[in-house]
Amino acid sequence: MRKLLHFMTILLLLPLFAAAQNAVQGSETMYKVGNYRNPGDNSPKFEYRAVWLTTIENLDWPHTRVKTPADVERQKRELTVILDSLQSMHINTVFLQTRVRGDVIYPSAIEPFSYLLTGISGKNPGYDPLAFAVGECHKRGMQLHAWLVTLPLGKADHVRRLGKNALPNKKKSLCTYYKGSWYMEPGNPATADYITALVKEVVQNYDVDGIHLDYVRYPDTVDGYPDRGLHHKYGRSLSLAAWRRANITRIASAVYSAVKELKPWVRVSCAPLGKYNNLTRYSSLGWDAYNTVFQDAQGWLRDGIMDALFPMLYFKGNNFYPFVRDWCENRYGRHVAPGIGVYRLMPKYGGWPRVEIERQMHTSRSAGADGVIMFRTAHLLGNAGGARDVYTKVYDRPALVPPMDWVAAAPQKPLLKGCVRDEGGVLLHWEAVAAHDAFPAVRYNVYAGVGDTVDVGNIENMVSMLQADTLFQWQCRTDKDITIAVTAVDACGVESEPAFLKLPLPGSMERGDLLLLPRQQSWGQRIVVKDIYGCEVYSGNYCREFDVTAFVGGRYLLMVYSRHGEILYRTEFIR
Repeated sequence: MRKLLHFMTILLLLPLFAAAQNAVQGSETMYKVGNYRNPGDNSPKFEYRAVWLTTIENLDWPHTRVKTPADVERQKRELTVILDSLQSMHINTVFLQTRVRGDVIYPSAIEPFSYLLTGISGKNPGYDPLAFAVGECHKRGMQLHAWLVTLPLGKADHVRRLGKNALPNKKKSLCTYYKGSWYMEPGNPATADYITALVKEVVQNYDVDGIHLDYVRYPDTVDGYPDRGLHHKYGRSLSLAAWRRANITRIASAVYSAVKELKPWVRVSCAPLGKYNNLTRYSSLGWDAYNTVFQDAQGWLRDGIMDALFPMLYFKGNNFYPFVRDWCENRYGRHVAPGIGVYRLMPKYGGWPRVEIERQMHTSRSAGADGVIMFRTAHLLGNAGGARDVYTKVYDRPALVPPMDWVAAAPQKPLLKGCVRDEGGVLLHWEAVAAHDAFPAVRYNVYAGVGDTVDVGNIENMVSMLQADTLFQWQCRTDKDITIAVTAVDACGVESEPAFLKLPLPGSMERGDLLLLPRQQSWGQRIVVKDIYGCEVYSGNYCREFDVTAFVGGRYLLMVYSRHGEILYRTEFIR
C-alpha cells in the first residue's frame, strides 16, 4: 500500500518535488515553532517581545573593539550569541542603538562612526554593523528597529573626542550647550530637517523594520535652558511650554512623514517618559512627558504621527500600574508597550523582588498593552536578580509582532494548489500572494489542528511562522485526521483570512457506492477525481453524497475545489 501511495503522490505532485528541497533548504528565514502545550494559558498571538540593545559605553554590545581583522569576527560572534539567546526566549523585536551621541554604528555620509566599535572616533571597523545586525535578526525571525538617540550630543569631552566631526563644530546653530552637555536645539526648525536626513539615510539603505526615537525631548530639567531668544523669534504667539511641545512634535511629525513616504511598512516609535501626565487620582510627582520634557506623546498617537510608543515605566507600585493603564486607554488604535526596567532587580538599582517585575508583565497584558520591552539586554540575558527566569516563565511561547492594520488592508488569502499526506508527513503547496504596491513580498503562516478545523487565533496551532516559501513540508506524526490552514502576512504584519484544507488519515480509504463528503457552505464548488496515474477521470458539481458506482476497480483521489481553484477537501477511495 505504501509503495502505491508514494507512486500516486509522485505522479500528482511531480513538479513540486523538484523544487521542494531547494525551496525549503534555501529559506534561511523560515522559523519553525514547536508544539507548545499549556491550554490553561491565554498567551496572546500578537505581542511585542522586545529588548533595547544598548551600544553606548559598550554596555550590551560590542565588548570587543576592532583592532585587527580577527576582531571583526569576534565582534560579530558576540552579537550572534546575544541574538541566539534572545531567539530562544521568544524575543521578536530588537531595538539596536544605532545613533549614539552624534555618532553612528554604520557608514554614514552625515555623521562619523562611533568610537565604541574601534576605540577611535570616526574609524571604520571594516564591516557594516547595522547591515550585519539586520541580516542576523531576520535569519532568526526577529525584527530590527534602528534606535536613534535624537537630541543629546554628549558631554563636552565626548564632543572634543569627535573633533571636527562633532556637530557643534560643523553646525553650531543647531546645537545648544546646557549644564555640561551638548544638545541638538529643538527650537531651531532646521533641527527637524537634520534628524529627518539621518532617518532617511537609514531607511533608504537598510532593511530595518522600524525607526525608534529616544530622547526626542528637552533636557530632564530646563531651569535656565537658554532658548528664550528662539522662542521670541519663532513662537511668540505660544506660551513657552506650548512652543516647546510644538518643537518636539515637529520633529516627530517630520520623521514619521519621511519614513512613510519611503517605506510605509517601517514602524515609527518613540520611548517617552513613563508617565504622560498627572492622573485624576495619581500625581506624576513632577516627572512626566507632557510637562517636564514637553513630549505630547499621546497626542502623537491621536494625530497619527507615531505607530507605537514604548514608555519607560521603570517604577513600581502606584507609580507603574495606574500609568500603564492610562497609556493603554489612550492609544487611539496604535500600539503601546511599556518599557520594564529589569535592571531594577539588581541591588545597586533598587533590589526589587522578582515578583514585582512578574506583576508588571501580567498587569500590562491584562490592561491591554501590546507587549513589553525590556531594559536592558545584558541584565535580561545575564539573569540579573532572576530577570531571565521571570521573563521565560511569563513568555514561555512565541508571539507575532502586532500588525499595523491602519497602514494597509489584509492581503488576499493563499490559494491552495496541491497537498499530499502520507505516512511520512505532509507536503503542501500554494500560489504566491501578491504584495501591496511597492511593499516587500508577503510571508506565510501555517497552522495545523486535529479534526475538522484549526483555530488560527491560537499560537499553539502554528507550525511554521513567517516563512518565505510557498511550499511547506511537515513531519506530522498522528493517527488522526488533521486540518491545515495557511495565511498570508504582509510587511505590516497584517494577516489574511485563512485557507483551510482537511487531510484525512493516510490509508483511510472509503468503500461502497456513496461517498459522504463534508457539508459545504458556499456555492460554485466542484468535484474532481483522479486515478493513480494523476489523470482526471471525473469533474462535476459538488454534491454531498457522491455516487462512485460508475468507477472501475482501483484507487482514486477525490478533491473538492472552490470556484477560484482552491482545494477545500481531499480524500481517497477504493472501488
